[in-house]
Amino acid sequence: MSTEADARTAAPQCPVAFPLRRPGRPFPPPEYATYRGGAGLVRSELPSGPVWLVTRHEDVRAVLTDPRISADPSKPGFPKAGRTGGAPSQYEVPGWFVAMDPPEHGRFRKTLIPEFTVRKVRELRPVIQQIVDERIDAMLAAGTSADLVESFALPVPSLVISSLLGVPKVDRDFFEDRTRVLVRLSSTDEERDKATQALLRYLGRLIQIKQRRPGDDLISRLIAAGTLSRQELSGVAMLLLIAGHETTANNIGLGVVQLLTNPRWIGDDRIVEELLRYYSVADLVAFRVAVEDVEIGGQLIRAGEGIVPLIAAANHDATAFAAPSEFDPERSARSHVAFGYGVHQCLGQNLVREEMDIAYRTLFARIPSLTLAVPVEELPLKYDGVLFGLHELPVTWK
Repeated sequence: MSTEADARTAAPQCPVAFPLRRPGRPFPPPEYATYRGGAGLVRSELPSGPVWLVTRHEDVRAVLTDPRISADPSKPGFPKAGRTGGAPSQYEVPGWFVAMDPPEHGRFRKTLIPEFTVRKVRELRPVIQQIVDERIDAMLAAGTSADLVESFALPVPSLVISSLLGVPKVDRDFFEDRTRVLVRLSSTDEERDKATQALLRYLGRLIQIKQRRPGDDLISRLIAAGTLSRQELSGVAMLLLIAGHETTANNIGLGVVQLLTNPRWIGDDRIVEELLRYYSVADLVAFRVAVEDVEIGGQLIRAGEGIVPLIAAANHDATAFAAPSEFDPERSARSHVAFGYGVHQCLGQNLVREEMDIAYRTLFARIPSLTLAVPVEELPLKYDGVLFGLHELPVTWK
């Protein structure tokens, strides 16, 4: 005789296609709501093997805090986001601490936390404001139209993280090009490895320079602290360089579209938190694998089975957020998981919030006539990236 427990531990349905993000379809994919309304966890197949997709807010937070579930890609069964199924080469870089479990992960996080506190980030406001003003000056000087991604949303966070780390501004194109390869789902293993090695060589040379001539920047401070090996320091710098600009750029671009189509929210203090929840650009970032048998949402996940907690699905769960498909800054969105949850929650979240806040306030104050140059439906969205966002954002002003 079967029991209720037996029923819960059985695979609830046939494998579903994934990823579901495709041109011409809304984001988050409508299937997320279907999965949440059913078993919550569904079986899918990636090129790297079978995985469990986790869609409910409560279940996603449970996955991200359970010590029996690992963020280490070297563990058997760990899922890979790329279409090739190969191991992202950057995950093997010493110092790539987002791919480590405690206690090793904690060693890196403890070293970096003082650099990203609310107080420390607020001290960066003048730097961020100057960068935002300079980018807007450049846009205005160039005419009455621009691609806002290329002219503003991407360079602002790139220049901010470069300034923080001590990376020369003139090298921005170099690391942005390599980052695009690493966050593109369709990149081959060879392309990822080539981009990773190029970034590591670049940062290795930069660290050598700063060892001889330290400056007032994060890399120099980490060198002086002496708690990380040179290889670890290169990996940490590479991680911060990539994570510090690509996610924020996508958030800024999408947020501008939302505010242009809902202008009554421009200037509202609460927009940043709701934009983070609403767009959830890092939907596919938090891959995991069970290292012991564990039950999540009533489903038994066996040791060695891959898990994909879907950030956007959790942030659009009606049990956590009323009318989640509506953009409503008046709601309390602080429980969103846009920055992850648990020990791996994004270290740079205070910096992201500060950059988004300054970017929106300054952009709409200085260019009040800003408008989209094409219909919203024609904006080219990133369906092929680990991160969701816009490839281009054509705008015009008077």
